[in-house]
This record gives sequence, C-alpha cells and structure tokens, in this order.
Amino acid sequence: MVRAIAIAEELSWEKAYDEIVAQGRREYEMPSANLVLDSYLYTRGYHKKLLPPSCPHCYTVRDFCKEHYHGTFIIGTGSHVLAVINGDYYDTWNSGDEIPTYYWIKERT
Repeated sequence: MVRAIAIAEELSWEKAYDEIVAQGRREYEMPSANLVLDSYLYTRGYHKKLLPPSCPHCYTVRDFCKEHYHGTFIIGTGSHVLAVINGDYYDTWNSGDEIPTYYWIKERT
C-alpha cells in the first residue's frame, strides 16, 4: 500500500508512510485499515470505484491497464495494492494476473 501510494503520488516511501500513519491516527485505526486508505486517498483527490463482478475471475490487472491507459490509479485486489500510471502497473513483482476488485482514480485538477 505505501509503495503504491508513493509511486502514484511521486512521494518518497518515508513521506507516504508518515502521511498514512498520520491519517490512521486521525481515524483511530491501524494504517493498513481500508478506512484509512480510503480517507487518505480521498484527501489526495482520488475517488473509489468498484469493478463489476460480471467476470470475477477473468479480468486481471493487465486487462485493467489495457482499458485505462491514461491517468493515475491505485488498484486493490483484496489482499494487495498497486499503482497504475498511464496503462503501466508498478509493483515489486509481476502482479499482472492478479484480479482487481476496486480502484481509486485520481481526478484531474
């Protein structure tokens, strides 16, 4: 989660971590809680969207990237979070076959 936010927001890992921990403190939740992630990303200009469950096991991160080739996104797979920028996903491993369940899109300003 921290790495994905740092990449998407062009922050150092340390800065992203500190901001997420501070948000957790404000929410009285652990930094890894969904509530903290949602509220933190909202303050950074993101809006959360759920992916339709019409094909829950056949739509992958790679498919998402092909359809979302402009913009900054943070994808949640249920157990993992990664960044997508202009159709390329950024992760520490090849997570292209993972199944996304929701994503945050950064609204353009």
